[in-house]
Amino acid sequence: MVSLICTLRDHRDDINCCAFSASLLATCSSDKTVRVYFTRDFSEAAFSPLTGHGYGVHCCCFSPCGQYLASCSTDATTVVWSMDTGEIVTVFEHPGRSPVRVCVFSPDASLVSGASDGTLALWDFNSKTLRRTGAANEASVVACSFTPCGQMFATGSTYGDIRLWDVGMNQLHAVKNAHDLGVTCCHFDPRSQSGGLASQFRLASCGQDSQVKIWIVSWHAAAGVKMHLLHTLIGQSAPVLSCAFSSDGQLLVSGSVDKTITVYDAHQGVLLYTLKQHDRYVTACAFSPASSLIATGSMDKTVNVWRVEDGCSGHGDEGKSLPAETSDVTAEGRKLPGHSRLLVCDWSEEDVSAWLCAEGLEALAEPFKANNIDGGELIALTKETLATEMKIESVGLRNKVMRKIEELKTSLVCSGIPDEFLCPITREVMKDPVIAADGYSYEREAIESWINSKNRSSPMTNLPLQTTALTPNRTLKMAIGRWRSSQ
Repeated sequence: MVSLICTLRDHRDDINCCAFSASLLATCSSDKTVRVYFTRDFSEAAFSPLTGHGYGVHCCCFSPCGQYLASCSTDATTVVWSMDTGEIVTVFEHPGRSPVRVCVFSPDASLVSGASDGTLALWDFNSKTLRRTGAANEASVVACSFTPCGQMFATGSTYGDIRLWDVGMNQLHAVKNAHDLGVTCCHFDPRSQSGGLASQFRLASCGQDSQVKIWIVSWHAAAGVKMHLLHTLIGQSAPVLSCAFSSDGQLLVSGSVDKTITVYDAHQGVLLYTLKQHDRYVTACAFSPASSLIATGSMDKTVNVWRVEDGCSGHGDEGKSLPAETSDVTAEGRKLPGHSRLLVCDWSEEDVSAWLCAEGLEALAEPFKANNIDGGELIALTKETLATEMKIESVGLRNKVMRKIEELKTSLVCSGIPDEFLCPITREVMKDPVIAADGYSYEREAIESWINSKNRSSPMTNLPLQTTALTPNRTLKMAIGRWRSSQ
């Protein structure tokens, strides 16, 4: 059977990906953060959340040794983090500055990133250099997985094709229209069958056609690469957004827009369980490589952790549904203090002091009060201000303050405030909204700063802005004013 053992509620926006190492669970979200938990008790690591990205984080993955975590974002970067300290080890900027949709480590610790413009980049992690680039097509590359031997990898795109590549970025094989309307995820069975001059792998894929497919990928020294369909799984009634094999290749899990998670016998292609716990689309799923755990993430902003009990591969309970009541432990996210019902920018100095105490930063209450830090000043603080003007000497304390501020800003703006009132850059309620050439509205000061420092690219599309002219959005400004008055 499969039982829900834990629900993590720390993210403040859609969950986009989950990934396990032997001892850690990483989750990433549209709230621009990556969170890291210990799988022994699902407590959050001291350095979590990781807040180096400027936009939503689409994907995260652990290195084979588990010492590093990579994450990629709309900000066109793939960031590699140390799992000892939470510090950034390196930042890979995707060629062409296109939003990066997927990243994956190879077994030898190379790193592939795929972007919205259809390009691929192969990075050498040890030397921190770009080894090769390639292009699938003009569609977004949204899925990628390495074979266990590391000699090939598969990609899937929004055009619906699956392509196989070698590590020299040479295309070996392509299946057009593998999924009608687009591929959403693909994953190789962690086990491989090799026999001298021949190898055989299983690849799972899912897509907008509401199907999960299991393919056999064969390689032979003389015949090259071939790919044929083994199973088509139709256990879900809406687009399937994520799929993953268990570490032993016995099970396959998938998550769907119909809010369900399905668990299949991966060899027979038989539906074993349908899990119904999430309230919105299930966007991510992953098996632990070291234990019988599954993590699933959703647009309901939660991550559920499930335990697969012994005997789950039997067919006696085929297709059994597990209701929401199967949960026995819930790891609640931290609650914000009462004054947080106000917008941060409306906080008084006393509200800031109360927040510091609630976050275990009582020692900073006096210096913050002495410097007249109210809500507006709080969200504008930088590490440099803390060090030079407020004389906070501890690097660790400064980092902690900045993480708490970022978490606070994300938490508050995602709690009942209409998303269209938030600046896409700062994720704060706009005071002077303007329309840029890409058609999106931004806080004037934020977009002007962006244009001056980002080579005139769009913060939302990463494409060049045809003009830097900004048009006041008076209708939006009035709507925000009416909303503020009603609060």
